[in-house]
Amino acid sequence: MNYSFNQKNKTFAFILMAIGIISVVASFVTHSHQAWSNLLHNSFFFMTIALAGTFFLAVQYVAEVGWSVVLKRILEAMGQFLPIGALLMLIVFFGNFIAAHNGGHYLYHWLHSELFDPASAEYDKIIAGKSGYLNLPFFLIRVFAYFAIWIGFTHLFRKLSLKEDIEGGTANYLKAKKYATTFLVLFAVTSSTSAWDFIMSIDTHWYSTLFGWYTFAGMFISGLAVLNFTLAYLVKKGNMPWITEHHLHDAGKFMFAFSIFWTYLWFAQFMLIWYANIPEEVTYFMVRFDHYKGLFIANFMINFIVPFLLLMTRDAKRRLNLIMTVSVIIFCGHWIDVFLMVAPGVVKEHWHLGWMEIGTMLGFLGLFMFVIQASLAKAPLLREKHPLLQESLHHSI
Repeated sequence: MNYSFNQKNKTFAFILMAIGIISVVASFVTHSHQAWSNLLHNSFFFMTIALAGTFFLAVQYVAEVGWSVVLKRILEAMGQFLPIGALLMLIVFFGNFIAAHNGGHYLYHWLHSELFDPASAEYDKIIAGKSGYLNLPFFLIRVFAYFAIWIGFTHLFRKLSLKEDIEGGTANYLKAKKYATTFLVLFAVTSSTSAWDFIMSIDTHWYSTLFGWYTFAGMFISGLAVLNFTLAYLVKKGNMPWITEHHLHDAGKFMFAFSIFWTYLWFAQFMLIWYANIPEEVTYFMVRFDHYKGLFIANFMINFIVPFLLLMTRDAKRRLNLIMTVSVIIFCGHWIDVFLMVAPGVVKEHWHLGWMEIGTMLGFLGLFMFVIQASLAKAPLLREKHPLLQESLHHSI
């Protein structure tokens, strides 16, 4: 069965994109510094959701998982946004770099060359000590390496999947499993180092040994929210009649479990740094608690309390409307989480969260929706020649 990307859905996606364009233009006219912050925030957020789709797909191959075969097309479709997400990240980075050279502000404070010059009045001993890692040539090498690895493996998985639809057998499945093993090893490194580069280096003095894991957890649960919402939506529309309550239950369990995992990392990072009260570490949370207190508390409440209370029971994970509602809440909650990771380091206390910021997010959402639906429409939703298809169709827990 194929998914039909009808005109109504296309129009809706285009409307959201138009709202986003208007919001971005308005942001640059009124608050150019926060406009760059918003673009980095949303580019990173949606790019990592796409990356989460490729990561979860690779896990299914390596673990030889059977139950998820019937929803692999959704994971593949999520990954198809990665090239666009990577391009947007490059546009934000180079656009801001050019703007800063013409009197604007850098997203990344460490790009100021005088910080590394002992003869300069702006010399910063701490930042200069990180120059071996935080320098522009090495930064660019890492960035292009991340995108090449992530996009390359995403393309391979999709190519083998479509080839399997034609040829059947196990050859393409075994190739995908081999590639997935390599990808997960590379992902284990690049998921952390990219978090340091794109997000943690905004607050250049600060560091956290948990930050890579924390960013991964937020990325993965955001991806699971998109997966669960899309799955429930397609089932409600009658596009995936083979999906049973057992598949919904397992997908919902992942979303519930990793919400708890994210909470553990959030608390561990916050509690240890706050209790130790080391100046170069605790200032990260002081800025967020002093100037973003409402969002800081809401971030915890939305991303832990809501999924904990609403998804704990067995029946809750099998109800389509509830799954879709919780997925939207988690999606919004982790969008706020990334906002708190980016904005305080860029605009400090001079922030606001209004229609321009929300409109920018809607624009990115419209683009993401367009890409994922276009991808779903290009291939059958059910991988009928997958070697583990029968196990998936008869999945029961």
